[in-house]
Amino acid sequence: MSETSETYDTPQSSAGLSIGQVAERTGLSVHALRFYENEGLFVGPVRRGPGGHRVYTETDVAWLQVCNRFRASGMPLTVIRQYVDLVRQGPGNEADRYALLRRHEEQLAARIEELTACLAVIREKVGVYEEHLAQGTADRLWAGDPRATGDPAPAGRSPHSG
Repeated sequence: MSETSETYDTPQSSAGLSIGQVAERTGLSVHALRFYENEGLFVGPVRRGPGGHRVYTETDVAWLQVCNRFRASGMPLTVIRQYVDLVRQGPGNEADRYALLRRHEEQLAARIEELTACLAVIREKVGVYEEHLAQGTADRLWAGDPRATGDPAPAGRSPHSG
């Protein structure tokens, strides 16, 4: 859902969706959906149908998909709640929403950079093992062989022991 379509309170069909249907479509458990509602993470109130059962809208599903992305990116629930509060307030606080999202974007970019550096180390190690396994010299990786660029010798072993 794009920022231009941030009207999460648009009218929907009266049929609605059950909690089970929403769980299936969003990948969230029924428990998680109830938790999100109790924590005030929906932009609008969740309707109740006959018998008090929750009735969700397509807008709710779209919002939950955004929340899933926020959570997958590491956004804390408190920040999601702040964002929800701003959206609920309506027009006039777009700069605040922008600032909140921008801060998270910067944190996420830094984390991606860190993970990319970690991935580079892992890929280098994989390459070393592939090379040594193919050459039949993998046993040197643990022996501290100066020709190997694998793992250091285990604690208590001399780097030159076999």
